[in-house]
Amino acid sequence: MKSLLGILLCLVSLNTFAQDSTKTEVKKVSKTKEELKKLDLSKRASDHLMLQFGMANWTDKGDLNLRGFNKTFNAYFLFDFPFKTDPRLSVAIGPGVGTDNIYFNKTIVDIKAKTGVIFTPDSLSIKYKKNKLATSFLEVPLELRYSTKPDKMNSGWKLALGLKVGTMLDAKVKSKVDLDANNVGGYFQKIKNKKYFNTTRFALTARAGYGNISLFASYTVTDFIKQGYGPAVHPYSIGLCLGGL
Repeated sequence: MKSLLGILLCLVSLNTFAQDSTKTEVKKVSKTKEELKKLDLSKRASDHLMLQFGMANWTDKGDLNLRGFNKTFNAYFLFDFPFKTDPRLSVAIGPGVGTDNIYFNKTIVDIKAKTGVIFTPDSLSIKYKKNKLATSFLEVPLELRYSTKPDKMNSGWKLALGLKVGTMLDAKVKSKVDLDANNVGGYFQKIKNKKYFNTTRFALTARAGYGNISLFASYTVTDFIKQGYGPAVHPYSIGLCLGGL
């Protein structure tokens, strides 16, 4: 995160610190700024639509037996507002939906227990072949963007730093049960309950890429599970972002 911020600041400051002491070079820089202000941005693709696919995980998960690759998918529609003084910079904001699917190996996940969210290893008498915790959030991302080609966003280098605030829409555990406490198995079950989860999510985000393809990363600052009702884990994700329109 700090390295991306450093890169962004260096790029934004490039015109200021790249000037020489000669009058010719000063005029050249000034002309470049004037040209930037006159660019036609009416038909540019501003990454209004963003689709993100990637890997999700938790920090501080301790001995929880998570599968190696967990999935995240996000879809956002953002409104982009270029700076009048320098259209290479812009601010984008808009609504969207973020989803995470966390898979567990040989673990019973109980989200309706009286004491909170409980993770219990499989035993000889109770076995789960497949088990995942699926959550979805209604989110509003906010990005500070930089593009090397503000009038041709489909072919320029891009950087973006931001945050997103979301509210939980759903939390459920979907399982394939091989054997339950009643000695019955071979069936699927779905249990919903968001009582023990923080329904408000605050996350930091970053993107870097070229044209319509970029890499993204996000880190959730707020606790995923309410304090006292489960482990103090923080979701994070990395992956590929497709932008356009």
